[in-house]
Amino acid sequence: MKLTELFNKGKFVVTSEIGPPKGTNIEPVLKEAEELKGKVDAINVTDLQSSVMRLGSLAVCKLLKERGLEPVFQLTCRDRNRLALQSDLLSAYVLGVENVLCLTGDHNVLGDDPESKPVFDLDSVNLIRAAKTLMEGKDLVGNKLDGSPDFCLGAVANPGADPLEPQIIKMELKAEAGAQFFQTQAVYDVKKFEEFIRKVEHIKVPVMVGIVLLKSAGMAKFMNANVSGVFVPDNLIKIMAAAPKEERPKKSIQIAASLIKELKGMCQGVHLMPLGWDRYVPDVLEKSGLI
Repeated sequence: MKLTELFNKGKFVVTSEIGPPKGTNIEPVLKEAEELKGKVDAINVTDLQSSVMRLGSLAVCKLLKERGLEPVFQLTCRDRNRLALQSDLLSAYVLGVENVLCLTGDHNVLGDDPESKPVFDLDSVNLIRAAKTLMEGKDLVGNKLDGSPDFCLGAVANPGADPLEPQIIKMELKAEAGAQFFQTQAVYDVKKFEEFIRKVEHIKVPVMVGIVLLKSAGMAKFMNANVSGVFVPDNLIKIMAAAPKEERPKKSIQIAASLIKELKGMCQGVHLMPLGWDRYVPDVLEKSGLI
């Protein structure tokens, strides 16, 4: 099922995400995904997140499909040239994957093997354009396909970018290339998100606000210092700092649910990034009134 079908019906779309393991032990990840069944509309499968070598996103997407779960195939430009990217898109469709999130990808120097060679033959805009071209029955150089895919194409956006104008221009380019929805970087500042939404209303593409579950005050401070466009306000940091370790999940759930309630009227969906705290996603959705 393509997410566009839900957006077109006016549904507030809810997605979460899982990260494939660094190895072949797939059972814990599948268990996490099963806990989300019936509670989210789709599950993103990250593609070598943070430039760390892991099990492939497409393999995990296939396993989710076999279990009746709807995957969103994250595809990054970092590790593949345009031939491999197009091939993986065709492979995804043949395996029943209909939702694709197109990303440029973190640079290799940020991962666990910084000496690996980056590719970046395409960027995210051109990856969306490549996928759209495949959907039209041709490859990037105009050769005709024997059967074409039909995807729902997603892209990412950063409401906290400073300056914001280049980010808006990039969103316009992604929408023009064929993006059918946007997922945002983590949002904790409601006012700033509201300003962002006002500035991108003309793009006319559904926006899903991103929410990362805070695990500690230290995590919040780290994101403020190291993650571009993410700002966790001091009041939220103080809440997490004051909570005993055993109370942190409860506080994190409350913060995420409160944010969703405040942000829901400004966007068309929410994308939860639990970072291993998948077991708390149902609680977040329940307390935010989404289930």
